[in-house]
Amino acid sequence: MLAGMDIKPFRPDDVAELEQWADLVNAAAAVDAPWSHPTTARQGADRFEHGWDGEPETPYLGTSDGEAVAWGSLATSEYDNLDLAFIHVEVHPVHRRRGHGTTMLAHLLEEARGLGRTSIVADAWDTEAGHAFAAHHGFERKLASINRRQVLADVDWAELTRRYDAALPHGADYVIEKWPVPTPDDRLDALAEMAAAINDAPLDDLDYEDEVFTGARMRAYEVAAAGRRERLYRLVARHLPTGDLAAQTVVAVEIDHPERGHQHDTSVTRAHRGHRLGLLLKTDMLRWLAAEEPQLQLIDTWNAESNDHMIGVNEVLGYRVMGREWAYQRPLDQP
Repeated sequence: MLAGMDIKPFRPDDVAELEQWADLVNAAAAVDAPWSHPTTARQGADRFEHGWDGEPETPYLGTSDGEAVAWGSLATSEYDNLDLAFIHVEVHPVHRRRGHGTTMLAHLLEEARGLGRTSIVADAWDTEAGHAFAAHHGFERKLASINRRQVLADVDWAELTRRYDAALPHGADYVIEKWPVPTPDDRLDALAEMAAAINDAPLDDLDYEDEVFTGARMRAYEVAAAGRRERLYRLVARHLPTGDLAAQTVVAVEIDHPERGHQHDTSVTRAHRGHRLGLLLKTDMLRWLAAEEPQLQLIDTWNAESNDHMIGVNEVLGYRVMGREWAYQRPLDQP
């Protein structure tokens, strides 16, 4: 028991705790990010079992007198960035400013210390309360990311087609291909090599090593997406003179809520930039989704606020700014 709050980890099969978690997350989102899609206990179970690519975070529930007042999570990776721990702290709006966030943070930092991690990254929506909490605990703002949303009913297809046709001559040496999911075993390594291009996306002041992509990690990502009940759609651009994979874009559609989609990776390898491949890929993806997922209404995406190139592409596609999230960082043990 810490400061009137009991903190315990919970598992993907802990039904009661997942229901409490979902209620808390939705209550917090109603205040901090009211545009967010509501979450469910089922989605939490999938998330905490599979993670993004097979390395799920560990969630913790903080209760007081049997009521969920806060939750937190701790994530680490064995692929890369072996010094980092990623944490999240959220307090129910009714129970804020009572020390529950500080208590949860202290617990997560101790857990990270036990894992041998030395640098902590935390995230929060762009709010005065979030900034104040982070600063009070020694975290510095490092990276601003923007959540944008595309409303498919509002897409200006005539204008998008005009932009697409104008971009085509720049990509004359490339062909856009539908990529099979799951990826055949003999194509995983080539996919991983291309996926590493995402390491060139801006991270501003975040102290973060390049991610290490392997065929095994690409497979783990696909397996995790299926476990989270998402259908993946991947398009790649292939360079005709060499046969090399030059670029990709990936969208996930929620199986239980097929009106909602999520833009995952869009990246172009260094040798093939400057050919409008991002616009060509993302436009072709919209056409593909219109045929395969006619019930799809919304697609969310995230970009670093400083990623001017990809933001420009998204603005052509009609994405709207929904909100800003900050990544904060500090050494685990402050000097």
